[in-house]
Amino acid sequence: MTMTTAATQSSDQTSTSQSVALHSVTYEIRTFGDPVLKAVAEPVVNIDEKLVRLTDEMFDVMYKAPGIGLAATQIGVQRQVFVYDIAEERKVILNPQIVESSGEWVYDEGCLSIPGLYVEMLRPKRILVRGINLDGNQVEFEADELLARLFQHEVDHLNGVLMFDRMTPDQRREAVTLYRAREGQPKDAEPYHLKLV
Repeated sequence: MTMTTAATQSSDQTSTSQSVALHSVTYEIRTFGDPVLKAVAEPVVNIDEKLVRLTDEMFDVMYKAPGIGLAATQIGVQRQVFVYDIAEERKVILNPQIVESSGEWVYDEGCLSIPGLYVEMLRPKRILVRGINLDGNQVEFEADELLARLFQHEVDHLNGVLMFDRMTPDQRREAVTLYRAREGQPKDAEPYHLKLV
């Protein structure tokens, strides 16, 4: 997920993803149209050094993009893992589930997998998310506004859901048209903002 004030990077006309080389492994942020983004991720069953390295690499990819959250599926890893860093709170959540939600909040939402497009989306304002941390302990977070939105956005990714899937067919057509128009523009071009609410 991106913040509306963060600079987004779009892919050039010949590439559909951004690459970051790390520890001799290259992870790419998968972008709209890549079928991996529609797959439901598998639960994490083993917390080991390989998983810890993966989360470190996810943070590196997220910071380089730049973004505030990244789901493993966005780099082609089909595991229920997401990382985030908001208000200097850097965390990893495994096997996350939203167990409660309430209220409504409209916010201009961006996505590293849909670069250059922000969409005014309505989501629950407050949520309770439950998951596991890298120590294997169950954790719960009560969140509201931006943090709640980030959790919802990343959990959606782990379930194969993109922002476009939360729109009506007409809204989706308009958003995809804007996204396609943005694809051919320079990386530093002004992003599109779409009001749906």
